[in-house]
Amino acid sequence: MKLTVRELVFLALCTAAMFVSQVALSFLPNIELVSLLVIVYTHAFRRKVLYILYVFALLEGLLYGFTTWWLTYLYVWTILAGLAWAFRRMESPLGWAVLSGAFGLAFGALCELVYLPIIGPRAALGAWVSGIPFDLAHCFGNFVAALALYRPLSRLMQRLTRSLAA
Repeated sequence: MKLTVRELVFLALCTAAMFVSQVALSFLPNIELVSLLVIVYTHAFRRKVLYILYVFALLEGLLYGFTTWWLTYLYVWTILAGLAWAFRRMESPLGWAVLSGAFGLAFGALCELVYLPIIGPRAALGAWVSGIPFDLAHCFGNFVAALALYRPLSRLMQRLTRSLAA
């Protein structure tokens, strides 16, 4: 995946927007715009979204520390990008809200995969179950954000990527 200087700068700006949005909302438990941005960026950049995702994960690690939770960021956002690509022909904001909400609900279970070999299946299940209230908040936040912002952000990204190609 070869990048032009313009693409590299644009991807860096998108990464910064994702990182700043996450940090700005970090005082709210599991309320974030990252999931929505992963979906929108995947549509705009296809495979090049991986640059954004992994630099974002690196920035998160630098800010919050590289512990086991950080490993989850290496695959959970990639899973969401894969889902966004698989459903790329879907145009309904409601459809994207449902997908984003479902991802928020599944986020805790996906994150426990890292801990499974360390603490075992029973403890991982217990940890996941104890986090369900946070997953419900994540689901609700993702659903509302995607329902309200998917269409305007998608249109903005289409305009910006057209001007990038020019």
